[in-house]
Amino acid sequence: MAAPTVCTSGIVLASMMFEHLNRDSDAEGFILGESKEEERNVIIDSDIDHIYLEHRINIQKHVTCHKLNNFYNGAGEVNLDLIRNILWDNKQEHVIGWYRQRRNTGPQMTFRERIVHENLKRALAKPDMIFFLTTPSETTASGSTHRMEYAVFKSQDGLFHNIPVLITNLGSLEEQVYLRSSAPISAAGYNRVLQKHKSNFFSVDGSLQEVDKEACRNVEKSERQVQTLRAEVRAIQKRILKRKQRAEEKGVAEIVPRRNLLLRRELRKLFPRSPLLRTQTLTFEGVPVADPPQLQG
Repeated sequence: MAAPTVCTSGIVLASMMFEHLNRDSDAEGFILGESKEEERNVIIDSDIDHIYLEHRINIQKHVTCHKLNNFYNGAGEVNLDLIRNILWDNKQEHVIGWYRQRRNTGPQMTFRERIVHENLKRALAKPDMIFFLTTPSETTASGSTHRMEYAVFKSQDGLFHNIPVLITNLGSLEEQVYLRSSAPISAAGYNRVLQKHKSNFFSVDGSLQEVDKEACRNVEKSERQVQTLRAEVRAIQKRILKRKQRAEEKGVAEIVPRRNLLLRRELRKLFPRSPLLRTQTLTFEGVPVADPPQLQG
């Protein structure tokens, strides 16, 4: 048998990470997708066909349990009725494994996880079932940076092996990766909406209908208006920034208004030698310094 490779999209992995980081505790659930083997033919320079088997496990969806240890007991024995309730509208045959997310631990399976995995394989009759383990941890005290380690395990002959994981993103795709993978598993609500509005976009033979030209013009017009508004906002921001820079360069200080000028002027006339109405020089200890004697001519 060919060595398996687990494939998943960055969106699925990001949704699992986001859901876990927004919880107060660890999380676990089931992984849905497909496991298949394909025969690939590679022609080398000597025109000799090189045929090999490729085993791919495609993760397309995950279903989270509402609480930990929900479908198994303390001894690791699984309950099929609870599993069906967790899957709800998802078909049991689409289950290809389960996952666990643990905080601040190493990427190794625990003894209970190994027992649950083996019992789950026998209960669902899935010999190729995988276990997806993610172990997030905070790298800064403020919690602004997180580190997420992940690993996938598969048991064979009682031994658990770490198998490689391929995250397919639009920026780093191998040739025809989406053409060789099956359509993702969708929810029942999505299928109902698609069947209800399918006639508005597709013809009877399955071909795409001509899109309403008036709707296209309206969308194009609104997009141009948005671009114009964005350009105006950027221009206003630049003008505000230039004004702030010019004000800082000139050193414009806030002018403090002088109040009660008439009152102070009259007080100086009535009390010309009052120490409260004239400035004095003080020492570090707060003692007034005597004024120097004035020279008389």
